[in-house]
Amino acid sequence: MKNLAAMISFALLLSFSILQPAPSKAAEQERNPVIFIHGAGGIGASFKLVENQLVKKGWNPDELYAIEMADKTGNNLTNGKQLERFVDKVKKETGKSKVDIIGHSAGGMNALYYTTKLGGAENVEDIVTLGAPNRFVGSTAPESIRYTSIYSTSDYIVRPQLAKLDGAKNIELRGVNHFAYLYNSDVQKLIEEGLNGGGE
Repeated sequence: MKNLAAMISFALLLSFSILQPAPSKAAEQERNPVIFIHGAGGIGASFKLVENQLVKKGWNPDELYAIEMADKTGNNLTNGKQLERFVDKVKKETGKSKVDIIGHSAGGMNALYYTTKLGGAENVEDIVTLGAPNRFVGSTAPESIRYTSIYSTSDYIVRPQLAKLDGAKNIELRGVNHFAYLYNSDVQKLIEEGLNGGGE
C-alpha cells in the first residue's frame, strides 16, 4: 500500500513538472543588436571574425551590424553624425530600444563622441572599445553606459594613456598589437563579457 501511494505521488509530481512551461530560450538569449565601428582606413568587414564568434555564442546574426564609415579618416564630426543616423536605423529595424557598440581604434573614439556630444547615451547600453584613442574626445565614460576600454602595452599606434577612461572598466593587455584586437581569442572573451554587462 505504501509503495502504491509512493508511486502515485511520483506520477503526480512527474505530470506536474511536465506541464510546467519551460523557461523561454528566446527570453534567456534576449540581447541588444550590436554595431561594429571600424577604425581610420578600416572597413566593416574587419570585424568578421568577431561577428562569427558572437554568433557561435548565441548572438542573432541578423542583429549584428557593421557600419561602413564614409569618412575613412576617423573624423568625429562626420562619423558621429553618420553613427547617429545608423543607430536610429538599427533601432527601427530591430524594434529594440538600445544597441551595443564595439569600436576599434578611431571607431571607439567615434562611439564616445556620439554618446557624449550628440546625446546618444540614451540609445546605448554597452560599449566595448579596442585600442581606441578615447582621450581625444574626453576623459570620462557616460555614466548610463556599461563601458569597457580594452588596450595593450604592445599597441604602438594608440598608447594606453589615450585609451583609459574614468568610469569605464579599463583592461590593459600585453602582447596584443593594434590590429590583433580583431582576432585575438583573449580579446574575444573580453568583448563577450563587455556585451553581457561586464563594463562599468
